Amino acid sequence: MDKKETKLGLTAKKENFSEWFSQICSESGAQLADIRYGVQGCVVHRPWAMKILKKIYSEFEREVEADNHEPYLFPTMIPEENLVKEKEHAGFTPEVFWVETAGSQKLERRLALRPTGETQIYPMYSLWIQSHKDLPWKGYQSRITVFRNEMTTRPFLRGREFMFFETHDVFAAHNEALKQIETDMQIMDRVVKKKLKIPFVFFKRPKWDKFKGADDTFASDSLNPDGRRNQISSTHDLGQNFAKAFSIKFDAENGNKEFGFQTCFGPGIWRIMAALIATHGDDNGLILPVDFAPIQVAIVPITFANNPKSNMAVMKLCEEARQIVAKTNLKAHIDTRDESPGYKFNDWELKGVPLRIEIGPKDVEKSQVVIARRTDRKKTFAPIKELARLVVEQAIEVDKEISRRAEESFKDNTRTASTLEEAKKLLKEYKGFVKTPWCSTEMDGQKCADIMSDETQGGVVCGTPNGREEKPEGNCIICNKPAKHTVYLAKSI
Repeated sequence: MDKKETKLGLTAKKENFSEWFSQICSESGAQLADIRYGVQGCVVHRPWAMKILKKIYSEFEREVEADNHEPYLFPTMIPEENLVKEKEHAGFTPEVFWVETAGSQKLERRLALRPTGETQIYPMYSLWIQSHKDLPWKGYQSRITVFRNEMTTRPFLRGREFMFFETHDVFAAHNEALKQIETDMQIMDRVVKKKLKIPFVFFKRPKWDKFKGADDTFASDSLNPDGRRNQISSTHDLGQNFAKAFSIKFDAENGNKEFGFQTCFGPGIWRIMAALIATHGDDNGLILPVDFAPIQVAIVPITFANNPKSNMAVMKLCEEARQIVAKTNLKAHIDTRDESPGYKFNDWELKGVPLRIEIGPKDVEKSQVVIARRTDRKKTFAPIKELARLVVEQAIEVDKEISRRAEESFKDNTRTASTLEEAKKLLKEYKGFVKTPWCSTEMDGQKCADIMSDETQGGVVCGTPNGREEKPEGNCIICNKPAKHTVYLAKSI
């Protein structure tokens, strides 16, 4: 079958999502990331992507600071002895990049480039936290990168260096830690589901797939159009494991020395960016929710080389429109590049700008502009005197349509399998989750998960949906033992 392409030369999204995604990110697409830096898995983030990513960071910073988290910034390098202090967390070491020399001198001890923050932050917590009066302790670091030796890399999905955000909290009691995990989930709901309009499901991960060193991990999965899950955040109940490894103790009110209970929360900034591209984009490029678009209204003048007087009138109306839009708190930009209007229309569509205003000589005569929506290309003629009201109305409609489409694509995303053969067939053909009975989500269920993964060519157990444990029916589809849980399966990116 011949490959289908869009008018912009993109592969059709439904035809080959993987190729479409790469094209959108590339220099010939929306210019989000340049992979030609020369180090595998380390990409250059282009300006358009950085402006979007900064907005995502800002939303999470606003949320965690409202939840009384304080910002800090730790060094990138971690002493090797810190990384291996918590026994299970030491499992990160195969993924670590090491610094072993400084100039021509070999270091006395190896330093790890940060794969995640626990082992750099918690030694300091043991110094800062001394009394129950210091608790709860809530801190976060943002706008950093971490390093992991990923074998397969792709911008915003997997990288050897990628953007990161993390909170690290300490509490006097376990129930306080569990409340924080619920708060972390609510933050994800407010930022990602409501503002970015990306649907997802929070799963309690099975024990074999939890964060190394945690008691439990709760992770949110969105779905790419090819049916593969994209983990876009995780929040972890660390219990007292790291507190004991790093001696994070406090004087309790009863006079005893006690270990703190800890949580950490990581909204995956890169993965959320990938979900934004994958969920909302179409065959003509990105589609951005209004609040996350670097430019929300692109104003395109339609001018003619042989008519300078008319062109001056067009540019004057463009500037008047820009000023009116600016007063609505929408960011407008007049596109004065030496390119054709058609080129500019396509370019702003590719970049996902929510609204486009077109102004030509006939519009000047009628004292109007044309507003085009990115979502459905519907055009509205707006008298200049009514532009402020109409541009806000159209921006609201764009966001409503983005949300509607995302929810529509995500609903009814789960099928049920009562046998391995059914699960294999669904994971191969159906683009979503597969619900099935399972023997155990404790470590003794891992053997069945490994068999299932082999049989389905990469299927994984996502876990049980948080807050709605479903009563299992029948036996485990692998070992045939009575099922203790209903779990969800999916392919991973």
